[in-house]
Amino acid sequence: MAAVGVASIRVRARRRRNRYRARTVRTGSLPGVTMSDTGILELQRLLRRAVSQSDMASMRGVLERLLSQGPEGLSPEAEYAIRSPEMPQSGERIRGREAMRRMQETYPVPPHITVRRVTGEGRVWVLEGVNDYAGDIWHVVVVLELDEDGLIVRDTRYYGHVFPPEPSRAALVEPLD
Repeated sequence: MAAVGVASIRVRARRRRNRYRARTVRTGSLPGVTMSDTGILELQRLLRRAVSQSDMASMRGVLERLLSQGPEGLSPEAEYAIRSPEMPQSGERIRGREAMRRMQETYPVPPHITVRRVTGEGRVWVLEGVNDYAGDIWHVVVVLELDEDGLIVRDTRYYGHVFPPEPSRAALVEPLD
């Protein structure tokens, strides 16, 4: 019984350290940076680490690196075991790596993505972010499910457009940063 208590304390301590590290990771774009084979291997290593150790800082670092590079930073072969992102609000599923690549290459205005929060543990992670499509702002929540190797097996995305508060609540609320 004592071993369970010690293991529980270790897990809680690791979670506290991961929360602190996640707050120290900085967002931002990396103009002109492209994914090399070395970069892909490093991302895969970090994804495996995030899954096996529930390492929030590793997962946030991977997502920020991938998203800061725009479509050319995303490599369906590197991150996905099965490439079928789903967008329930619009009833869409993009099936297969080649379809995802074509969608990324032909998207009219790729968004600038700001990661607000990453949370999760083991094989399930959630990203909260803001997509800026040349001034058209949308909030996004992405639920990622990964396999034991850190490859994404399910990717579900929810989008919400920015809108003002209802007049009946306007005096009771404060704006988000």
